[in-house]
Amino acid sequence: MTSHAFPPTYLEGFHDPEAVKAMQYKKLGKTDLIVSELSFGAGPLGCHYGTYDEADAIEAVRQAIKQGVNYIDTAPWYGQGRSETTLGKALKGIPRQAYYIATKVGRYELDYDNMFDFTVAKTKKSFKKSLELLGVDYVDVIQVHDIEFAPSLDIIITQTLPELSKQVAEGRARYIGITGYPVSVLKECIERSNINIDSILSYSRLSLIDDTLLEYVPFFKKHNVGIINAAVLSMGLLTNDGPQKWHPASDETKKQCACAAEYCKDRDVELCQLAMWHSMQHADVTTNLIGIQTTKQLKMNLDILRNGITEKGKALLQEVQEKFLSKVKNQHWEGKEIQAYRVAMKDKM
Repeated sequence: MTSHAFPPTYLEGFHDPEAVKAMQYKKLGKTDLIVSELSFGAGPLGCHYGTYDEADAIEAVRQAIKQGVNYIDTAPWYGQGRSETTLGKALKGIPRQAYYIATKVGRYELDYDNMFDFTVAKTKKSFKKSLELLGVDYVDVIQVHDIEFAPSLDIIITQTLPELSKQVAEGRARYIGITGYPVSVLKECIERSNINIDSILSYSRLSLIDDTLLEYVPFFKKHNVGIINAAVLSMGLLTNDGPQKWHPASDETKKQCACAAEYCKDRDVELCQLAMWHSMQHADVTTNLIGIQTTKQLKMNLDILRNGITEKGKALLQEVQEKFLSKVKNQHWEGKEIQAYRVAMKDKM
C-alpha cells in the first residue's frame, strides 16, 4: 500500500490526515488488516522497563493513533494486567474503527509456578479478562505468548490454538498469531498446526546484533504469514541507558553494547535511534513493533520513521558496528530463559 492511500482505520475528523499520508501501511499476511510500518508496543506500560507517568503514557497512545500508528500490542504478562488496564483507559472514547489491537494468552505471573498456562480453561478465562481490561468486545489478533515455554508444542497445537480458533468463530477475535524468541519454534508450529496462523511476532531477532529472523522470512512469506518484528532495541541492550538487570544476554554482549552506547553518547547521539533506523530498513517485515512509554519516545520514533538519520548518523552506525557490535560473539540468548524455567520447575517437584 502506498503512503498516499488511507488505511481502513482512517477516520476523517479524528486522524491527522498529513501524518497518516506520510505513514507506510502493509497487509498483515493474509488478513484484511492494513497495519502501520510502526506499531505501538505496550510492553513498557507494564513497568518491566521501570515506572512511568500514566497520564503521559495515555497521551502517547492517543497521539500515536491520531498520527496513524494503528496497531497496538499488549499482553496480560506486561505488568500482570497493568498494560492492558492502562490501554483500556487510553482507548476510552477513541472510535474502535481507528485502531487494531492484539493481546496474548499463555504467559501470566512473575512466579514460576504460575508463569505459564496454555490450557483451554486458563486461555478462555484469561482472554475474557483481557477484553474486560481493554474495554473492547473483540481484539483483532489473539496470540499465544512465548510458545517455546510450553511443556510440549503439542499442547499449543491441540489445546491453545483450537481454543483461540473457537474464540475467533464466536467473534471475540479476528485472527490468530503466535509469539516467541526461537524463530525455529514459530516455524515448526506453523508447519504442524491444523489451525490457521495469521501472524508471528518475533522479538530481538532482527536488530543490530542479531538478524536471525531474516533466515526465516522466505518461509513465512511462502505461507502468507504476517511478520511482526518486535524489540528492535534488543529489550534495552541497544540504548544509551542500557538494559534492565533481568536481561538474559551474556555479560560480554552487554559490555559491547554498553561500549557502543558510550561511543554514541560521546557524540551526542542516541544508540537507539541508529538501532531503530537499521531495523526499519527491511521491506519484508510487515511492521516494526517498538515499545513506547512516553510522548517523547513516540515523537522520536515517528521522527526516525519519517526523516531517517543523517549521513553522519549512518557513518556513526557503521563505526559502532565495526568497533563494538561485530565483536559480539553470543548474538542471542536462545535457550537460556527456558533452561532457567525448567530447572526451577524441576526443583519444585
